Amino acid sequence: MTRLQMSLMAATLALFAGTSAAAPQVGSPAPDFSGTDTAGKTWSLSALRGKPVILEWTNHDCPYVQKHYGTGNMQALQREATGDGYLWLSVISSAPGKQGNVSPSEADALTAERNAAPTAVLLDSEGRIGRDYGARTTPHMFIIDETGTLVYMGGIDDRPSTNPDDVPGADNYVRMAIADRAAGRPVQQPQTRPYGCSVKY
Repeated sequence: MTRLQMSLMAATLALFAGTSAAAPQVGSPAPDFSGTDTAGKTWSLSALRGKPVILEWTNHDCPYVQKHYGTGNMQALQREATGDGYLWLSVISSAPGKQGNVSPSEADALTAERNAAPTAVLLDSEGRIGRDYGARTTPHMFIIDETGTLVYMGGIDDRPSTNPDDVPGADNYVRMAIADRAAGRPVQQPQTRPYGCSVKY
């Protein structure tokens, strides 16, 4: 096989895998996106300029997600962040027929049942937003500042387990990043390793 054939094959595989041309980088502009929420409203990052945004990849059937929602940890973080002026967008990138895929009404029911408090839930069943951000796990967290710059990406905390007992003693990276920004200093840990279930593209 020639180099040209190998290059064409690699490009074809990347296309079918839906991989993005460039992975997001902390300190650089976050990938723009356009997505529809459970009410049919379209959200785009460019339209949110001037407001900080948190993206949370989620899958209600994932035990790692269940750990954070079952303990109320994710809901508390959502309320803290939105109380500080952040827009919190939960993103569901599970494809049709895959674990975690839900209809708009099912997503709304989950929000109500869990007493969750995102600003909106985006349904990304084609995986476009997820692939643009390189979202790998549920949860996978991203923080974007008012200028559209990505300032944090990675795990929710430093306890990569499904054990609810690990939540109280964990260092919550998202909460720490919010505190850094509120204090007017750079995020001290701008990138960490995400953990959880794989995103079901």
